[in-house]
Amino acid sequence: MTVLLVLFTFATFLLIDYFRTRHAVVQRALQASMAKQGTMPRLQPALVGGFAVPENLRYHPGHTWALSESPNLVRVGMDDFASKLTGKVESITLPQREQWIRQGQKMCTVHRDGCAVDMVSPIEGSVSNINEAILHDPKLALRDPYGEGWLLTVQAPDAKTSFRNLLGGPLARWWTEEAASRLQRRMPMALGALAQDGGIALDNLTAQIQDQDWLPLAKEFFLS
Repeated sequence: MTVLLVLFTFATFLLIDYFRTRHAVVQRALQASMAKQGTMPRLQPALVGGFAVPENLRYHPGHTWALSESPNLVRVGMDDFASKLTGKVESITLPQREQWIRQGQKMCTVHRDGCAVDMVSPIEGSVSNINEAILHDPKLALRDPYGEGWLLTVQAPDAKTSFRNLLGGPLARWWTEEAASRLQRRMPMALGALAQDGGIALDNLTAQIQDQDWLPLAKEFFLS
């Protein structure tokens, strides 16, 4: 009887391990498929200071985000704060595939009415893919920054170290709230903009300021 009990217990653990391993394989296959197709799962963001802050992302203080799709593949883009602070865009210059980018250094350049401002990378690694749709329709990055407006994917050999330097959870929400408050102090007209639509920031917060005033503001928040 004891032998049968031991065998039954052993078989049970084997079955549990089998289904757990199978689930992990399916998840990795789905992630690989999404990366190959250039699609993203629809995120359910929290609203902080008038800006969307999805819980499953990690954020760089320069207002870019990172999403781990596999141990070494990371998708990145600009956050909702950056999209609304940019407001309008003529084009976005993306890096070349296989180009090495460093965390906290230039990742792409946003062009607006003759002004250009760099955005920094939240991750370090080699660019594996860029969002071609952004090159044809740069406003996509502003309309849907966490979805179809992603910017590029990166092969990050030391992704864990990079992610430890990013903000997430309560810290990300606090940082977004602080950035919203600082923007309101720098640009009082944003107070009314943030009060629209139940507290959701308007798409173009900087519509009422001159382009020459927008550039230093963007550089301050984008850390460029």
